[in-house]
Amino acid sequence: MDGVTGFLHSEGDINTTEERTRWQNQLAHPRTEAMLEEDARYFLHQSMSTPCLDVLEKADGIYIEDARGHRYMDFHGNNVHQLGYGHPQVVESIKKQLDTLPFSPRRFTHQVAIDCARKLGNICGGDLNRVLFAPGGTAVIGMALKLARVVTGNHKIISLWDSFHGASLDAIGVGGEACFRESMGPLMPGVERIPPAVSYRGIWPREDGSDVHYADYLEYVIEKEGGVGAFIAETVRNTDVQIPSQAYWQRVREICDTHNVLLIMDEIPNGMGRSGEWFTYQRFGITPDILCIGKGLGGGIIPMAAMITRDEFNVAQHISLGHYTHEKSPVGCAAALATIEAIEQDHLLDKVRADEPYVRNRLENMKSRYELMGDIRGIGLLWGVELVTCRQSKERATREAEKILYRCLELGLSFKVSQGNVLQLSPPLTIDRNELMRALDIVELAISEISAA
Repeated sequence: MDGVTGFLHSEGDINTTEERTRWQNQLAHPRTEAMLEEDARYFLHQSMSTPCLDVLEKADGIYIEDARGHRYMDFHGNNVHQLGYGHPQVVESIKKQLDTLPFSPRRFTHQVAIDCARKLGNICGGDLNRVLFAPGGTAVIGMALKLARVVTGNHKIISLWDSFHGASLDAIGVGGEACFRESMGPLMPGVERIPPAVSYRGIWPREDGSDVHYADYLEYVIEKEGGVGAFIAETVRNTDVQIPSQAYWQRVREICDTHNVLLIMDEIPNGMGRSGEWFTYQRFGITPDILCIGKGLGGGIIPMAAMITRDEFNVAQHISLGHYTHEKSPVGCAAALATIEAIEQDHLLDKVRADEPYVRNRLENMKSRYELMGDIRGIGLLWGVELVTCRQSKERATREAEKILYRCLELGLSFKVSQGNVLQLSPPLTIDRNELMRALDIVELAISEISAA
């Protein structure tokens, strides 16, 4: 794989390949084709986005529906779809809020914002009880970086290669995704990146599969670099589903405490129940100093995000950490509260924990029969299927992954491909067992067809 292709494939499936052209040529739907052409005419083109894949007209439950009437089970959803689409409880809450207080200007508060902040503190547990809202996840990453500087007096940050924390200039400055940093020139100073704890392709593999030595390297860099204020990481890497061990995270927590480095955990894509806990860090028995959440917080309807931290870090009264126009959006807070209530009332955390072994068993069974599947890994309802041309060399099966993606789209299942060869499967938490079974049947059928070919 050449360098340019590596950049393009590092985050998700891309829109400039022969398979994409073939897909669009077979749509054979004049209105869809006309709308895609018009969209490409008016929107600025960018990798993985515009030109677009298809035209949507409806979204309901776990399904999205295109202009041809073709329905897809959505296992992508930009990670906002924990409750699927148009959840009635969220929709009703938003409607009620629009009728009373649709917007709250700066310097004012309101009951729904207070209730939402209190509720977030309750589900985070521990001493995470101070909240700032923002319109999106990238914004709360920026606020977290600012707060870490204020609290510690140190501006240096350590992050992980291959991480994604948002697309703004400060977020890509601490991110590790090449496709976002390419051609950007100088980024935020004081950032040191270290290798992530990767089980399948790690640069420092151990025969026993342990990964704590990746955390030990964090301590090495902290001590050598000096002046480090924070370590920022996704608890579980969302895009290609990399899952460190509990021992790794407990060692990281110990290192941060020892060296007075704040631990910032990015739960923007994986929070709100995807792991079977409210937040993925709760599966690993640790608590961050600063938590960043977003995406699914708004119920798949309203852009909504939050930074949550400890009371002892309420020390930035003299500066504006966020100061966003929609910082205390009444509609966003109403959507977030309704989302939390729906997850509680429908016992979705229990459901996700029950779904996890079912998905694991299905995928492990597939792996035993298809050499194309090099690795499967997952937690809750977040799964990665890594495809390889050879299990010994682990050469990425990028061409096969793309063919499987488009075959699954034809069969009614949408997901994303990461790193060029990882099928990332993240369904709505509301999916029932029959739907989950049917989706995995589609994945298996596509894998079997491409394997045979």
